[in-house]
Amino acid sequence: MPPDDRTDVSGPAIGALRTAGPGVRPAHKAVKVPDRPDPAELYAALDLGTNSCRMLIAQPKGALLHVVDSFSKSVQLGNGLETSGRLSRASMARTIGALKICRRKLEMHDVRRMRLVATEACRRASNAAEFIRLVERETELPLEIIKPEEEARLAVVSCAPLVAAKTEQLLVVDIGGGSTELVWIDLTRVPRHDRARAIMRLHAGFEGARDDPFPRAKVVDWISIPLGVATLKDQFRDVTDDAARFALMSWHFEECLAEFSPYADAEGAVDPGFQIIGTSGTVTTVAATHLNLRRYDRNKVDGLRMTSQQIDKVIRGYLAQGPDGRRNDPRIGRDRHSLIMSGAAILQALLRVWPTDRLSAADRGLREGLLYAQMSADGVLDDGPY
Repeated sequence: MPPDDRTDVSGPAIGALRTAGPGVRPAHKAVKVPDRPDPAELYAALDLGTNSCRMLIAQPKGALLHVVDSFSKSVQLGNGLETSGRLSRASMARTIGALKICRRKLEMHDVRRMRLVATEACRRASNAAEFIRLVERETELPLEIIKPEEEARLAVVSCAPLVAAKTEQLLVVDIGGGSTELVWIDLTRVPRHDRARAIMRLHAGFEGARDDPFPRAKVVDWISIPLGVATLKDQFRDVTDDAARFALMSWHFEECLAEFSPYADAEGAVDPGFQIIGTSGTVTTVAATHLNLRRYDRNKVDGLRMTSQQIDKVIRGYLAQGPDGRRNDPRIGRDRHSLIMSGAAILQALLRVWPTDRLSAADRGLREGLLYAQMSADGVLDDGPY
């Protein structure tokens, strides 16, 4: 954790944070920001999920992002939500503490264009509005709750650089703490050289503008399943046997996939034109374990392609370790060891039914999607708005 995560940093008045970018709903009147910002200006994206609070601060660099600062902390906002339907006081207090660190970082870097979003835990909690007001009062940050469709779309956008030129059918899977989003995309009508760009253009919406002159990826179907690593674990917490709990979680998640319309046609021979991209802490942890990384290295994990056999070997190893072994495994990490088996159960269910024997790991997700969407809308990426 960088030193400034624990240090109070002075910066511009919080009013400057109100000059937020597209999609942010400030609580007070904002200072006007130029329609066309300086390409060197910094952008921020914050993803408050069921388990973690994560933020990136970046600037556009060509057609990509240059990350200036980042923050990630397990806040367990959704602790107890499955049984009570409410965010607990302790969970909210932990989250407010993390958001205060984020605010200090935004001030320190003088970030004026940002989007700060909350997902499944806040969508489901009966006291979510109370929590949003608390965040505003304690941190003055413009936090908004986004719909599952937008969350899924932005996760897809973030993965655009990882789409292979030969990919004709793409499944992007985002395994979160409280939900799992799946988006099935048809790229057969998009020229090979333009497939990554076609994915990026989805930031404007799944359907897109009717007068869009560029080839657009077709979203065949998408689904948000209200089961993520935290909520699935909570549902089966009463099962004491480790292997039995894992099997039950995996088969239960597969049953939920039946509502996804491409599911019925998914089984069969391996299709070389089909690609799965998985974006989540589960996928990157499995990748790090497969590579036997004692110290996590994003450059080695992001974009790594693993076979289903390699993934199964990692999962069998987790089961053989048992809870105590996983707790002490440095490749899993302290914040992930209690959730890795529910995430692995979801991953195993997915690989059982789709027509591929490989999965691409993406160390990217909602935050990167939020950044790409803001920068693309502002026209500060090299190619301008997609």
